[in-house]
Amino acid sequence: MRDSIDLEVSHALLEWYDRHARDLPWRVGPVERAAGVRPDPYHVWLSEIMLQQTTVAAVRDYFHRFLARWPTVEALAAAPDQQVMGEWAGLGYYARARNLLKCARVVVEEFNGRFPGTHDALLKLPGIGPYTAAAIAAIAFDRPETVMDGNVERVMARLFDIHEPLPGSKPVLKERAAALTPAVRPGDYAQAVMDLGATICTPKSPACGICPLREACRARVSGTAADLPKKSPKKPKPTRFGHVYLARRADGAWLLERRPDKGLLGGMLGWPGSEWNDSPCEAPPFEADWRPLPGEVRHTFTHFHLILKAHAATLPADFQPADLHVVGKHEFRPSDLPTVMRKAYGLWRGQ
Repeated sequence: MRDSIDLEVSHALLEWYDRHARDLPWRVGPVERAAGVRPDPYHVWLSEIMLQQTTVAAVRDYFHRFLARWPTVEALAAAPDQQVMGEWAGLGYYARARNLLKCARVVVEEFNGRFPGTHDALLKLPGIGPYTAAAIAAIAFDRPETVMDGNVERVMARLFDIHEPLPGSKPVLKERAAALTPAVRPGDYAQAVMDLGATICTPKSPACGICPLREACRARVSGTAADLPKKSPKKPKPTRFGHVYLARRADGAWLLERRPDKGLLGGMLGWPGSEWNDSPCEAPPFEADWRPLPGEVRHTFTHFHLILKAHAATLPADFQPADLHVVGKHEFRPSDLPTVMRKAYGLWRGQ
């Protein structure tokens, strides 16, 4: 039998959520849900993939644009890869976009367009890990799964005054969160904890005075809330360097390469270039009258900063290089390029 304190915490949080739930474009709010409206699993899945290591504010517009272009999982599954990758540009972590397409196609081909409703079945789909499987199962299908994101970790660390640093404390934080997850309204509860972390139990200056869990919060009592959760120190990001080559034919066509499926920007079209390392050699894809573009491209990935020198050349209209893609003047869309490649194109335009 669950501890009565756990039940009180869950009940208090759900009462707070009923009054203060955030209005999110992919969410069915507590009033609608109580009236029998069910979340669309496609919307829940799409939002959860987009929200991985990204903020709600950054995702809203992307979510609306995706739904406008691909309103169903069937429509997304049928979309050309490059269009989806281009629409994703700016959200980063392009492996997520590749897996988004893979997952949509598996759901259509193997599940007749219906997402499976259990954690274990969801976990077998491309791009869905333990957190995302738990979130979809809870929010879309009202399964009593324990959903753990950064907001939930922070709430648990403060509620139980846990000082062991992340990521080492993740197992005990999940254990605490699981004990609080109710059998009734688990989907609303999962969203309630995340909303609490995003709006009240914030990383800096938590609003403890208006928190619905203030009486149960051990860190508030001990005065340590603002210091939690503790985190192991991060290693500084290294900086890598490289060269990119923007070649345009006299007829307006551009020459691009498709990057390997694995690795950063996998499978995407972009400008050919050198390796990215501490001291890259210039590596033009072919002989031409290359000229350096003024300025440099600066971009930050998850694990490193990148600085690129850009070079440009104009070629005859009949130039046809091996191993590169010729994209005609009217077919070329900068929006189909990943952000770092768009930045290089911006240097060319501004020369």
